[in-house]
Amino acid sequence: MSELPEKQVKRLKSLITEAETNLAAAKELLMSVLGDDDMIVSNTHSAREEVSGKVIEGVFDGQIMAGPDGKTYPVPANYASKSKLVEGDILKLTIADDGGFIYKQIGPIPRKQIIGTLTQHDGAYYVEANGREYRILLASVTYFRINIGDQVTIIVPEDNPDATWAAVEAAL
Repeated sequence: MSELPEKQVKRLKSLITEAETNLAAAKELLMSVLGDDDMIVSNTHSAREEVSGKVIEGVFDGQIMAGPDGKTYPVPANYASKSKLVEGDILKLTIADDGGFIYKQIGPIPRKQIIGTLTQHDGAYYVEANGREYRILLASVTYFRINIGDQVTIIVPEDNPDATWAAVEAAL
């Protein structure tokens, strides 16, 4: 087998990255439609089954999980919202033998709740609280049915004053 020209290798890498992104988006949409509390993105496993596969632990940054190898893994916004994941939480990702992604929160960090007001700018949602803005996921806005100007309780890391993301606890 001859070596592929560099241009073809770059194109193949680009196609694979695009396919992975599309697959992650499709899985997220499926989960938002199904509304499962446990994030299992393979229809061959139930939430209670033991699944074998590659296990990766990482840190949630508000949108994604950063693995110890420097790679990032998409955390479906629906799961992050319903599970009230906070920036800094430790997650376990099992990549099942069939390619399914199964997330589980294994290390919640200390948290505190604060009350703020929902705002939107630059195409993103924020909660203004204690003189700061915390970004929140669109999935939280739709899940809790909150509108611009609504008062909400958010969860933020207790020991990270520089956190930029928050989880929505409840609409007030």
